[in-house]
Amino acid sequence: MSESNVKFSEQEALNFHGEGRPGKIEIIASKPMATQRDLSLAYSPGVAVPVRAIAEDPGKAYDYTAKGNLVAVISNGTAILGLGNLGALASKPVMEGKAVLFKRFADVDSIDLEVATEDTDAFVNAVALLEPSFGGINLEDIAAPECFIIEQTLKERMNIPVFHDDQHGTAIITAAGLINACYLTGRDLKDIKVVVNGAGAAAIACTELIKAMGVRHDNVLMCDRSGVIWVGREGLDQWKSAHAVPTDRRTLAEALVGADVFLGLSAAGALKPEMVKDMAPQPIIFAMANPDPEIMPPDAKAARPDAIVATGRSDFPNQVNNVLGFPFIFRGALDVRATGINDEMKIAAAQALAELARQQVPEEVAAAYGGRAHSFGPDYIIPAPFDPRLMEVVPAAVAQAAMDTGVARFPIKDMTSYRTALRSRLNPTTSVLTAAYEAARANPKRVIFAEGDEDVVLRAAIAFRDGGYGVPVLVGRDDVHDRLRALGVEKPESFELINSRTYERVPEMVDYLYKRLQRRGRLHREVERMVNQDRNTFAALLLALGEGDVLISGVTRPYAQTLRQVRRVLDPKAGCTPFGIHTLVGKTHTIFMADTTVTERPDAEQLAEIAIQTAAVARRMGHEPRVAFLSYSNFGNPEGTFLEGVRGAVRLLDGRGVDFEYEGEMAPDVALNPAMQSVYPFSRLTGPANVLVMPGLQSANLSAKLLAEVGGDAVVGPMLVGMAQPVQIAPMTASASDLVTLAVLGAGGIVR
Repeated sequence: MSESNVKFSEQEALNFHGEGRPGKIEIIASKPMATQRDLSLAYSPGVAVPVRAIAEDPGKAYDYTAKGNLVAVISNGTAILGLGNLGALASKPVMEGKAVLFKRFADVDSIDLEVATEDTDAFVNAVALLEPSFGGINLEDIAAPECFIIEQTLKERMNIPVFHDDQHGTAIITAAGLINACYLTGRDLKDIKVVVNGAGAAAIACTELIKAMGVRHDNVLMCDRSGVIWVGREGLDQWKSAHAVPTDRRTLAEALVGADVFLGLSAAGALKPEMVKDMAPQPIIFAMANPDPEIMPPDAKAARPDAIVATGRSDFPNQVNNVLGFPFIFRGALDVRATGINDEMKIAAAQALAELARQQVPEEVAAAYGGRAHSFGPDYIIPAPFDPRLMEVVPAAVAQAAMDTGVARFPIKDMTSYRTALRSRLNPTTSVLTAAYEAARANPKRVIFAEGDEDVVLRAAIAFRDGGYGVPVLVGRDDVHDRLRALGVEKPESFELINSRTYERVPEMVDYLYKRLQRRGRLHREVERMVNQDRNTFAALLLALGEGDVLISGVTRPYAQTLRQVRRVLDPKAGCTPFGIHTLVGKTHTIFMADTTVTERPDAEQLAEIAIQTAAVARRMGHEPRVAFLSYSNFGNPEGTFLEGVRGAVRLLDGRGVDFEYEGEMAPDVALNPAMQSVYPFSRLTGPANVLVMPGLQSANLSAKLLAEVGGDAVVGPMLVGMAQPVQIAPMTASASDLVTLAVLGAGGIVR
């Protein structure tokens, strides 16, 4: 269960899902398919060899097919998010999204399957017959009580993990938070008195898990719409009656008197402040109704300042977010080829999450919390979803529990090596980018969009504001608000618009710029024309005069022209030459390439400075920099006339004693290919380079644009580094999402 305070328009959501290739997933071959020989090995006749091997030993399917890293996300659409029963087909966008989360967070391949039936037996039979295809089954958005029957029957019939995330994902994250809340308040699980409000799938799963962890059955009061579930109450189904206890309490208010814990999986406003006042000292409140909790945290704190409060929302501390659980639980279960996911594995995941929250919080996580929670405490009892350590800690705990309980068919012999392998499966850039967005929301800035009369820029401004990242300042004419209205904005006048024809500070701007340009051959009337008619000059002056924190431009003019206009107004940082970085982001790697935008033929001093600044950006994005100075020559072979600048840069770094690896001159294959690196054993690089310093603008720009078009990696940037004030210039083909990313990186100081 999770709820984000990120806002967006319906049209933006439709555009996201529909633009380009419709949907959110595609199938990509993991083996070469370029030649006839490749195809013969992939299909006929080569495929016959693994077929015979699997027929002789079914376990070989994990060695020769994708089964061992493949999870099916399956739903019949009877309980889609908070939207209800909208049918199997309508659930497909949600199931595709779940598949994306599996890949993004735990490198688990996933396919969504929507089953068009509400008949429990038909659903079970359809899923059970798929066992040969998948390493695990994630059930999703299936209504109660059918979900209980479906999951239990499938667990009995199938010999692979079956996991209903709506139940157990919420339970595991809740249990982790409960462990830490009890730790902070000096409580023991076996002694706490718990009130569960709600009796659906998630509520029952939470109750069963905390009981498995030691909470006593008679210390839990479960409530539904009719009040407390007590022994003897009529009309209870088998799942509710399993949690009935002898008690004379009948209402939620009565149940909460003296209670230590409230677990809410019900409806907004169900928990009243006066009920909170009746709870035990230091009450623990998990108000997890979505989108609005049973009680808002400020109201709970007003009633009981000593309360520890968690919700399903990202705009309050202690978010109960299922993405902390299901990707990593399946990762561990798949890696040991588990036959199921048992209570011990769920408890191991909860304990691992709890222990992770008690460790020193990484800098990027603390920054993303905007100073709300820098360390373990009442406002930080659950790890943040973008904590990079999750990938290592949770799967290892789940795998170990699977081995300890005998459900692992492929035990891991070296857990240290396994944890190392887990770390290498994901690209740390993705976590840093996520943290950058969270940091922007925690510390919103004013971002000047220079081209405010372009639709793509307006869509970016809408997304930037609705996402809570800051205040967009639009530069444009009077029709901008009409354009916003045409894009579906209900109150376009709420967007700040600055028009150079009517802006009251224009005379001040003209004076400011004339003082800069009067000795560069510019007349006063020319400067007036620039300020009134050139959007980049005007926007840069807004930044110079403190009307914003970041400037974004570039979609209407070539990069070099935009930069020239901005530099009429704004200076580089002292001692710096501005330059551009293209960042190529793959599944497990990130390459930083510079300078790709500014200096045509950098000298040795400039190349050395580019290396230092790019290495700093790489570090801020989660990577230990390994810098390669590229050339057509490998350490003098072949000899050439354009090598001295690169060699001089290496000598300069030798003298400066920098704290990162660097080497050169070398060709790209030597920089990136370990086999080629082994030919030069004296190289100071301990692995493939991740920072490529290019020898000149021609090769850099060509390489960056070529890789952006055909390389297959996602491209961030170019990112402008070295200006005294934050400026980012996007390519003319930038999408609204690209512009938002540059705005967030600029506002957050990742690129500076």
